[in-house]
Amino acid sequence: MLGSSLLGRLRRRDPNGAVLRRAVRLTLVASVLFYACRYGVGSPVLATYALFGTIAAGSFAQLPGPAPQRARILVTSLPVVWALIAAGTLLAWSTWAAAGGMLVIGFVVAFAGVGNPRLVGLASAFQLFYILASFPPYQPDSLPQRLGGVTLAVVLLAAAEVVLWPDPVPVSYRQLLARAADGVAAFLDATADALGDPGGDQGARDGRRARAYDLVAVLGLARNPRESSPTAAGAQDRALRITASALREALATADRLAADVPSTPIPDLAAARLLRPCADAIRAAGRSLSSHGPEVDLRDLDAAIGATEAAYPVRSAGGGDRPDVPRMCRDATALALADQVRIVAVGSRIAAGARGVGADAYPRLFEYARHGAWTLYWRQFRAHLAPRSAHLHSALRLAVALAIARVAAGVLHLNHGFWVLLATLTVLRTSAADTRTALRPAVLGTLAGVVASGLLVLLVEKPVAYAVVLPVSLLLAFGVGRLLGPVWQQALFTLLLTVVFSQLSPEGWRLAEARLVDVGLGAVIGVLAGVAMWPRGAGHDLRHNAGRYLAANGTAVERTVAAVLGDAPPPERDFDRVGERMILVDSSYCQYHSERHDQRRGHVDWDAALSAGHHVVPGAESLLRRNPPGCLAGWPAAAALLRDTAGNLRSAYDDLAGEVTHGRAADPMPVPTDCVDEVNRLRPLLGGVDPAAVRHLVEVDRWLAGLADSLTRIHDGDDREPARSGDDR
Repeated sequence: MLGSSLLGRLRRRDPNGAVLRRAVRLTLVASVLFYACRYGVGSPVLATYALFGTIAAGSFAQLPGPAPQRARILVTSLPVVWALIAAGTLLAWSTWAAAGGMLVIGFVVAFAGVGNPRLVGLASAFQLFYILASFPPYQPDSLPQRLGGVTLAVVLLAAAEVVLWPDPVPVSYRQLLARAADGVAAFLDATADALGDPGGDQGARDGRRARAYDLVAVLGLARNPRESSPTAAGAQDRALRITASALREALATADRLAADVPSTPIPDLAAARLLRPCADAIRAAGRSLSSHGPEVDLRDLDAAIGATEAAYPVRSAGGGDRPDVPRMCRDATALALADQVRIVAVGSRIAAGARGVGADAYPRLFEYARHGAWTLYWRQFRAHLAPRSAHLHSALRLAVALAIARVAAGVLHLNHGFWVLLATLTVLRTSAADTRTALRPAVLGTLAGVVASGLLVLLVEKPVAYAVVLPVSLLLAFGVGRLLGPVWQQALFTLLLTVVFSQLSPEGWRLAEARLVDVGLGAVIGVLAGVAMWPRGAGHDLRHNAGRYLAANGTAVERTVAAVLGDAPPPERDFDRVGERMILVDSSYCQYHSERHDQRRGHVDWDAALSAGHHVVPGAESLLRRNPPGCLAGWPAAAALLRDTAGNLRSAYDDLAGEVTHGRAADPMPVPTDCVDEVNRLRPLLGGVDPAAVRHLVEVDRWLAGLADSLTRIHDGDDREPARSGDDR
């Protein structure tokens, strides 16, 4: 019954068998290499580096993508591994030299995740390679054996990833984006049908709407594994993030348009005609992402946008002099939707590898597409050398903690001092709350493993017995232990180390004692570093950076309205400031979802809160292209209305900034007005005004209403992102 219960628990935690397949591959590679090097060649050094190279690359490295991609990453990382082992070997002559190298290398390896957070999956493995080589004995002449053992481990493990029970190809973010694009396109078609035939099948339209929202919700970075999310600084990952954000906004804009469906059919409605090419463009963008189909042809979409702008109605359908404001509202909303669709189309082209054809209409949004990968990475690094950078804090915290642990292990002359650093690496997290959470299983698991190891070395003295049980201990540590939880993982890993070192340098029960002392010391250093250095983690940085970002967006909104009223020039500097602050917000947001959140604080719907700012600058740039600065100058009544609306929006953004800075969401804002309400608001202003000016007024007011709508989507509630599994070390 106990065995059946255990098997059932393992199946529930690993339904697809991915963890066990990975453990079996690691066990086979590590066992073959260890036996061949230790007993075949007779080299303990070669065996040590082959075994720990397999463990570092196979367990500590969390790599994304299908098996061939993971294998390619492992092989291409070999030059970095060689450099780290060579540096550790040469610096092992002195405790202080090794600690200085640990400080520099620990920071560089951790901070490299700024350019591509998926490199974080390799960071722990890279640090382990340096840690292992930086401890005595100082034997530079053994460097060829060390490099040879690690090379064998990485190459053989890469081959095993492809050949031995490869994992099923995971669903990529591109595929999720393609599915969402198809769902949004179907909803656009349904909305176009509704505009032409308001009495159609409402149930079918509601079904397409619900499906579109479900598919778009999956695109949140919090809902996807960190290693497969588009979080790098490169052009393609940035384009994927922008495409997903624009797709969300396109869906919300289409929803507003669907809510304004007229009660009776309107002949030759420009909004309905524009929705068809918008749906086709989104569908084509999805195909280009999912199956490497042809690039999206922007000509049809651009022609449809131009035709809608040229046919923008300024007179009522009855031929009177009064402008047809409801129709203007719908067409203005459709044009705003087309702008988002065009961003989706351009973003998908850049994500597919193009150099940004059509990006000239959004010079700030797609400015990065004009630069090479190294330029983008350097700009990302430079932006994060800032006091409020969560990545800078995390890299400094880890580097200092590992350097202190290296000094402590050297000064105390610990025989297995690298266990101290391994424990620090295991316990230390990006926040004090996470560090405290990791401490308990590390200590309890190690204590249980030490007791079991002590009994084992007292009962079994012959090294051949440990050689026999090595494969079993590997499978338990990296398969069963990972599935049963951190305590089991630490206990079984401690037992594995006893099995390994009993074959390399038998020390009897003192080996278990050393393990307990070293882990205890490393855990203390990790906890002290986590509590003393930026203990609040990325959550604190995210709240601060998000507050500054949202406040900057509020200022940009108000300055944009001032520009169309002729009170100020276009707010170019304000737009640049929003872009600068967005970089730090995105970084903090990515790291935030790898942390354990403080339950004493309120919760923020971060996807909705940040989305309220992401569309301000692109929308303002599109607005100013169709409504040039000063287009509403000399209309005092309209100026008063727009200044009042813009002032309220800026206050709302400032209030939201203050709320998220303190870790709670703002109260929901008033629901934006629909077209009927718009008529009532604007009717007193129409008088004998030029209809072209009315058109500008309607479009500016609709833009402000869309921003207000994004604020209504912010609400209090628990974060519902799935737990991250890639942070186990």
